[in-house]
Parts: sequence; structure tokens; C-alpha cells
Amino acid sequence: MGMLRHQNNFNLLRLLLALLVLLSHAPELQDGDRHRELLTQLFHTLSFGELAVDGFFLLSGYLIVQSWDLDPVPAQFLRKRVLRIYPGFIVASLVCVYIVAPLGADAGRYFRELSTSTVALCLAVLHGPITPPVFEGLPEPQVNGSMWTIMREFACYLAVMLLGVSGGIRHRGVWLALTVTGFAAYLYASFGLPLPFAPLALLLNDPIVRLGSLFFAGGCFYLYRDCYRFTRRGALLSAVALLVLMFSRRYAELGLATFGGYLLFYFAFRPMWLTETFNKLPDISYGVYLYGWPVQTLLVAYLPPVSPWLKLALACLIVLPVSVLSCYFVEQPLLKLKHARRRMAAAGAGS
Repeated sequence: MGMLRHQNNFNLLRLLLALLVLLSHAPELQDGDRHRELLTQLFHTLSFGELAVDGFFLLSGYLIVQSWDLDPVPAQFLRKRVLRIYPGFIVASLVCVYIVAPLGADAGRYFRELSTSTVALCLAVLHGPITPPVFEGLPEPQVNGSMWTIMREFACYLAVMLLGVSGGIRHRGVWLALTVTGFAAYLYASFGLPLPFAPLALLLNDPIVRLGSLFFAGGCFYLYRDCYRFTRRGALLSAVALLVLMFSRRYAELGLATFGGYLLFYFAFRPMWLTETFNKLPDISYGVYLYGWPVQTLLVAYLPPVSPWLKLALACLIVLPVSVLSCYFVEQPLLKLKHARRRMAAAGAGS
């Protein structure tokens, strides 16, 4: 497993997906709509931001199910997930609430109206910052509109743990059945069919159904890895099928979960000349995702209305170094604690 970790391209793909989110938001944050968003112009369905988030959940589903399969201990699994998600999220949220947001409002009024208890609750449940009104007059007047996915991703982690404990991962047919059910529910809701139970309607209209289904699809790619092979012909056929389905708003997500998933993992495991070198670099994708929106919002607020692509370049010049700092001073130090208890236990046993 250690060798596999150094031979795959997961870190590279995560970074590319995070940068696609910035690419998608560059015109959207300035215009307030998608008329200049590149992927929307091409297919008139999904944006690069939606495609990137879908890709994140596919990758996450594969890796998190793998993590449980290799180490099916609930306490250890939950410890790893908390240390991976919470530190970076908490620091980024505090930066947004106490540094970025006041730059988009009257600082005195902002801090008088800011609720500390609300900030604490948002941190605890991984909700994006809830603040007094900020950046009023901008098309997207919020301090961080990207964080809404984090809570839902963590919910998927908890689902893995619950299903792992109950045998739903060991018996992979259960996982597959839940995946199919999730996409069936997504399609049912997309057709606007009546739902007699109001809480069910609320659930099916939440993005967790779409994102959770993609997460479970990623898990299927791991659990059924003995049932398929990655080939160039398969990648080519998948690319063609995905291109066709991308023109359908309703079926584009299904195309991404299946044919897009095949392509994603084909490139994840395809040896590349830069794979080994890139994997020696820090994984800064989480920081890019967390800090991209606030940095781009500040540029929209404080710079004249120039080309969004120029602002994208400026945002990258700011976000990438900030993400490196987040990786080295926030994420990695806490991630080192993941195996600390086991190392201490092994040392104790050895003595």
C-alpha cells in the first residue's frame, strides 16, 4: 500500500479539481451568473465548479472506503477523518469571519452584530460562516460560498463508518444497492415528481443526495476493483459517452459517476513521468478550495472591473502560497497525530 500511495496521481487530480473551482468562480463572482463560465458555455449544463466538486466526491468515496477497508476500527477511522477535515476548516473559517468579512463591511457594525455562539456552532457542525451582511452590492455577497460541501462530505464519512460497522462494506452488494438507490432518488427528484412526505422532499432536494451518490459511486470503484480493468480503449469509450451525456442536465451527473469515474481513476492510476516528483510535494488542494472564494471575492470588491481571467491569475498567486502555509502549519501538524496513539502503543508493547 505504501508503494501504491507513491505511484498514484490523487494529489495531482485533487489540485487540478481545486483549481477548476477557482476557474469556474472567476467569472461567476464578478458577473453573478454563468454566461462567461467556460464549461457552461460549452455544454449548457454543468459548470467547471460542479464538475470539480463531483470529482472530489468520487475520489473521496474511493479513498475513504479504502481507508475503512484497510483499517476498520471506528475510533481510529473517525480520528483520522476529524484530523483531516476540522483543523483546516476551523482556521479558514476564522480567517473568513475575523479578517476577510470585516473588509467587506463597516467593521464596527459588523463586530457588534457578529454572534460568537453562531460562529462556534458553525465550526462544530462544519457549516460555512454565518455572518452579518458583508460585501453588499457584489453579485455574490458572502464571505465563503465554497464551504457548503464540507459538512456533506463529512456526513459521507460518517455513513462509511456506520455501514462499515454494520457490514455494508464487507458485503459490497449492500453498498452497490445504496448507490443505485441514491441515483434513483436523484433522478426522481430531478423529474419533479410528487413527494407525499415533506421531510423526504426536503432531503431529496438537498445536494447531499447528488454528492452522496457520487461519493458512493467512488466507493463502488474501490469495492469492485476486481471486476474491471483500466485500458486506453475503455478511457476513450468513456470519454465519448461522457461527452454525449454532458449535454443533458438530468443525466450529466450519471455520466460523471460512471464514465467520468472511469476516466478519473484511469488517470489516477496511470503512471506519469511527474507522478513520483509531484507526490513529494505537499497536498495543498484543501487549502486552495477553502481560500479560493474569499480571495476572489476580495479581488472583485477592491479591484476595478477588469477581465475575470486576470483576477483568476492574481487569485492563484495569492491562494497557492496561502494554501502551502495552511498545509505546513495547520493541516500536516495535526495529520501527524493520526497514528500517534498507535506508535505510542507499539512502543509500549515493545518495551
